[in-house]
Amino acid sequence: MSEYSWVKYETIDDGAIAIISLNRPRQRNAQSRGLLVEVDDAFMAAERDDAVKVVILRGEGGSFSSGHDLGSKDSLAEREPGPNQHPSFSTNGATKDAVERTWRQEWHYYLTNTRRWRDLRKITIASVNGPVIAGGLMLTWCCDLIVAAEDAFFCDPVGSRLSMCGLEYFAHPWEFGPRKAKELLLTGDGIEAEEAYRLGMVNKVFKTEELADKTIEFARRIAKRPSATALMIKESVNQTVDNQGFYNSLQAAFNLHQMNHAHWQVHTGGDGIVPVPGKGAEEWNESGPMLPAVKDDVYPPAPTN
Repeated sequence: MSEYSWVKYETIDDGAIAIISLNRPRQRNAQSRGLLVEVDDAFMAAERDDAVKVVILRGEGGSFSSGHDLGSKDSLAEREPGPNQHPSFSTNGATKDAVERTWRQEWHYYLTNTRRWRDLRKITIASVNGPVIAGGLMLTWCCDLIVAAEDAFFCDPVGSRLSMCGLEYFAHPWEFGPRKAKELLLTGDGIEAEEAYRLGMVNKVFKTEELADKTIEFARRIAKRPSATALMIKESVNQTVDNQGFYNSLQAAFNLHQMNHAHWQVHTGGDGIVPVPGKGAEEWNESGPMLPAVKDDVYPPAPTN
């Protein structure tokens, strides 16, 4: 197995449960390319291991994931030519021009990766805490089951902060419901763990300090099922949702996402695939805090975590 820089991988219970931990806590587990490639490698390691029945995906520190890394020192270094450039920035469309580069890169590392993890031949459990922002939702939604700490907060602010039409893995209408998805995307508001449970997006809500232990307890219960039975249950549900249009809707929304990037590339004169200072919408860092969506207030108090 590979040596990882940005994730941790371990197995417990004689190999029946694999645990993948995002390991960039200082950056709130923001998803650099290196981290995403390592997550994929770890998922594939669990896939190859016939002893593994359940895979837990979690994050180190106080946030499961703050989404795509848009500007940390590590993330900037891995994009630019030089000794620290990540190999994926010279392949899979990275050397193409304009819209084609973004289209190909995001297809490989955002859409296809996430769909592959969703279709893993194991049962997967996302164990999430704190802010679960934008791309963090993608890592959460691709899992079969989601357990959340009481302090979890789910939000996709890319419409309000980056003037984009949602994530590359556009599961919002399926996870939130169509009308709620429109509200959350248009406002940039999010939902807390109890509301996510009420909507059916989250399976369990645990006390924050009990999340790790309760997740393992839940995984052990699931691991009691014969692996063939578990896989057929997973496939029965996934194929039903796919026949309802989920798989094709992901692809269609991804193409709209690329059109959205192309719009901003034209609007900014080639300076960005999202608005840049002085060319586009409100500056993302001036948008204020992410707010919880509540039924009786337009601007409720911001969450404290």
